[in-house]
Amino acid sequence: MPLTTYWLEHAWLDTHVEPGVTMEVSDGRIAAVRTGVDTPPPGAVALRGLTIPGLANTHSHAFHRALRGTVQVGSGTFWTWREVMYTVAQRLTPDSYFALARAVYAEMALAGITSVGEFHYLHHGPGGTPYADPNAMGEALIAAATDAGIRITLLDTAYLSSGFGAAPEQHQLRFTDGTADAWAERVSALRERDGVRIGAAIHSVRAVPADQLATVARWAQDREAPLHVHLSEQTAENDACLAAHGLTPTQLLAEHGVLGPRTTGVHNTHLTDADIALIGSSSTGTCMCPTTERDLADGIGPAVALQRAGSPLSLGSDSHAVIDLLEEARAMELNERLRTRTRGHWTAAALLRAATADGHAALGRPDAGTLETGALADFTTIALDSVRTAGPVPRLAAETAVFAASAADVRHTVVAGRHVVRDGAHHSVPDVAGALADSIAALRG
Repeated sequence: MPLTTYWLEHAWLDTHVEPGVTMEVSDGRIAAVRTGVDTPPPGAVALRGLTIPGLANTHSHAFHRALRGTVQVGSGTFWTWREVMYTVAQRLTPDSYFALARAVYAEMALAGITSVGEFHYLHHGPGGTPYADPNAMGEALIAAATDAGIRITLLDTAYLSSGFGAAPEQHQLRFTDGTADAWAERVSALRERDGVRIGAAIHSVRAVPADQLATVARWAQDREAPLHVHLSEQTAENDACLAAHGLTPTQLLAEHGVLGPRTTGVHNTHLTDADIALIGSSSTGTCMCPTTERDLADGIGPAVALQRAGSPLSLGSDSHAVIDLLEEARAMELNERLRTRTRGHWTAAALLRAATADGHAALGRPDAGTLETGALADFTTIALDSVRTAGPVPRLAAETAVFAASAADVRHTVVAGRHVVRDGAHHSVPDVAGALADSIAALRG
């Protein structure tokens, strides 16, 4: 394979910002990293600004992007928001889902995201009738990510119940396979390929009966695949779980073998001290989605305590109220400041690791998220001369990126050594805003 050399004006090398770095890329991986290179070598591709590893969006529901703005009218709760979400879900087909997801994933690429964890539960046709290809909707998401130029971990989601054993409601019939065994049979037909990992998800303890949790966990364990689960996002779910089982959701998952180092709990918002200890001692990860959690008024999760207990932190844009992993990283710290009235719970470097290396690891890609030899050549460059980022000295570029920059400051996104976004323009989706507008308009009733 031909060798491509990139010259990075400034590079974040996990612990510090280094000026003048060259990276040689071959066969989609970083072949060499050299520091102390003051000017671009002949033939090198110059990336001016701060280059960091590609961002990992650990938790996404692509079709929720169609709700942006719409769900900001009036008031309500998570549960009233959910009713609007169901309405959009009912209108999607494999073709319209591809069009929407392609635009959403292109928006992610513009924001510096190189890999997404798609928590996918919209499986079947209206009324729950399977498509001729039972995985048509999942394949549409895979095709959309491939077309948009980013990697995807399809977290195919078991969703079997409307709540602790109750039958699915009408608008949930598209989500369910009936049993965990039927879910496993369907998802086993999905195949990994270049840029695509297949993982598993338990929608929640309310949506998968307790006696079927282990089936999903075993499927993931047998394949050494990532396993994600919405966990204690709402106090109402905690109360219902205690009433049904006499256990918290975390305790129930632990009892059925769901927790572990390849498992990520999404949100982990309303936890007891015992829950935190269970999650941490099992090395179960935590994916925080601060912009969605605040948008839905869910609460602030105990991220500091979870990390101290041993839970690796990652970040996701979830419902896509905004798609901006820098904002997610900043919000995790700023939320904690508001709660404790104390500053500095994480360094900028720690927040960047949550948005990069630890996020990629949660998606089954431990070889991504660093700028070092042998890693996947996935990286993004953030402008240091915009109205948001101009002024600070370059050695503070990591702090500038996390606490001042936004997705609008992303200039380049490179995946497997190839430019997906160059100078702020997407290579294969030239009009991302138009693609979003058209795909969302097609879903309006």
